[in-house]
Amino acid sequence: MDERIAVVTGATSGIGREIAAGLAGRGYRVGIVGRNPVRAEAAAADLAGRAPGARVDTFLADLSSRADVRDLAARLRDRYRRLDVLVNNAGVHTLRAKVSADGFDRMIATNHLGPFLLTNLLRDLLVASAPSRVVMVASEAHRNAGRLDVDRLAEPGSYGALGSLRVYARSKLLNILFTQEMAERLQGTGVTINAVCPGMVATDLTREVPGAGRFGPLAARTPLLRTPEQGARMALRLATEPEFAGSSGGFYSSTPGARLLPASAASKDRELRRAVWERSAHLAGLPAR
Repeated sequence: MDERIAVVTGATSGIGREIAAGLAGRGYRVGIVGRNPVRAEAAAADLAGRAPGARVDTFLADLSSRADVRDLAARLRDRYRRLDVLVNNAGVHTLRAKVSADGFDRMIATNHLGPFLLTNLLRDLLVASAPSRVVMVASEAHRNAGRLDVDRLAEPGSYGALGSLRVYARSKLLNILFTQEMAERLQGTGVTINAVCPGMVATDLTREVPGAGRFGPLAARTPLLRTPEQGARMALRLATEPEFAGSSGGFYSSTPGARLLPASAASKDRELRRAVWERSAHLAGLPAR
């Protein structure tokens, strides 16, 4: 039997490292993607120590850059004959507006356009490896996205710490809309894609949230703030467990009480998700259809 291959972006720390560790412990050869070479090598050594005998490969890429994503996809295709699991975990929450190398808002470029482009570039490999799975790490924050202007979804602008929360929420809504549309386009291929909210997790990302310095110590004493290992659990289930083998296009939340909430109106808008796909494809330099 061919070895099983998994790729995890943003795997040098936090939830991503725990997802990678879980996959390595389940016998997968794991490709970890990060931006910092020192952190990537440290993460690879950590995973090898926690899962003796596991094969771990490192790949450096900035997912906010189209050129980096295209180069990453080419290197992954050169390295691996198959791809059983792709976990799009990498994400940022910048408190001040920044512009990517391609002139887009950097948070939207990293959190949405990067995984959108990478998944599409690896689509043929995923289909050839089917049954295979894609997991998008999204967030309940998508409920606070407000009105989404599709034509300007990646347009750079100015915002402060509070405004950054809205932009982050929009990036997570885009993750969910992409998941839904990609699931429809993958029907019949044997490839599934699902989105997950890991809950509020004690990572570098949450430390950038306004007020986290005051709220964090209090939340850590409650079920609200989870460890990276806890935050990785649902993503690992979606990536590996037979229970989810036929599930696609779903959003699974680990946030306490989230099951009681109705789906957001935007996440049920089929026209919106198709418009987002077409706009994202244009920005990423892909055919819309």
